[in-house]
Amino acid sequence: MPQTVKGVIARSKGADVEVVDIVVPDPGPGEAVVRVEACGVCHTDLHYREGGINDEFPFLLGHEAAGTVEAVGEGVTDVAPGDFVILNWRAVCGQCRACAKGEPWYCFSTHNATQRMTLAEGDPMAGAELSPALGIGAFAEKTLVHAGQCTKVDREASAVAAGLLGCGVMAGFGAAVNTGGVSRGDSVAVIGCGGVGNAAIAGAVLAGATTVVAVDIDDRKLEAARRFGATHTVNSRETDPVEAVRGLTGGHGADVVVDAVGRPETYTQAFYARDLAGTVVLVGVPTPDMEITLPLLDVFGRGGALKSSWYGDCLPSRDFPVLIDLYRQGRFDLDAFVTETIGLGDVEAAFDKMHAGEVLRSVVVLDEGTGTPTATEAQA
Repeated sequence: MPQTVKGVIARSKGADVEVVDIVVPDPGPGEAVVRVEACGVCHTDLHYREGGINDEFPFLLGHEAAGTVEAVGEGVTDVAPGDFVILNWRAVCGQCRACAKGEPWYCFSTHNATQRMTLAEGDPMAGAELSPALGIGAFAEKTLVHAGQCTKVDREASAVAAGLLGCGVMAGFGAAVNTGGVSRGDSVAVIGCGGVGNAAIAGAVLAGATTVVAVDIDDRKLEAARRFGATHTVNSRETDPVEAVRGLTGGHGADVVVDAVGRPETYTQAFYARDLAGTVVLVGVPTPDMEITLPLLDVFGRGGALKSSWYGDCLPSRDFPVLIDLYRQGRFDLDAFVTETIGLGDVEAAFDKMHAGEVLRSVVVLDEGTGTPTATEAQA
């Protein structure tokens, strides 16, 4: 039987989000219904609300989530009711040209649920189909996803922390480790020290980088970066970040520079702050109107690599269980990314805090059994 649950929607561009009743259908072939336990508030959700992704309103927001599989549809074998899972927005198809080449993290045909959740009776738009954020829609007590979007992990992990791998933390960690290929002894600079940037710092440290330079315009974020392992910090309002990074790397520039902001000026800084054969990784998301101009001779003459990182070039089935194991071993502090835990009705306020730079992550808790993080003093 279809179920009616509470969920957070963006009804129209720029309007405050609302908690409303939504209808979750029974899972069809290849689908799963997941009882959401916790879901992080990500910038992407705000982009959806502002119409920055597309105009397919109303949106069911939320995508950075963990929970328990409640029911599965026909043909589902990889997960079963009762499994604790992290939701992902890269359910690889296994058949496209990227998958066929053995590069499924570039999959061009990822799966989403075929059915749509809808607004419940009594709503002014009753029956309207909801567009789930990144194909997930997890600011809801339950959600319908493709079964391939469910990655089974160890139940001992806190859902509040585990869900963060569903987007921002994985994007940053993967930008450094998967895309940037940071290895032992490397020097790394990260521009932009929000959740994604600090995840890149934590990933670089775990991979063995010995010099890790955090760059931001906010001293609060730089303080947080040190807690994630940055060896040096640079406030780029006060200091030229390119010269600072070079000065901290023997005058050469960093082996890997991660731009976690995604603006023309920060990308230019990243380009010139790397070593001659260094790597630039763009993981911050630019807006459609942004353009960049670089002297082509400089592009040619500096060698190395200019890369973009989409979801940290992750493969959820490979990366999520490994990072959860590292978390359980105390080697990767996911709890430190959680600034506060909130309820469904607090999402709009969480967006305001995000704008003000007051949080690394606000996390919506929908199941009291998930507990709260042990380290919540992280500041933005």
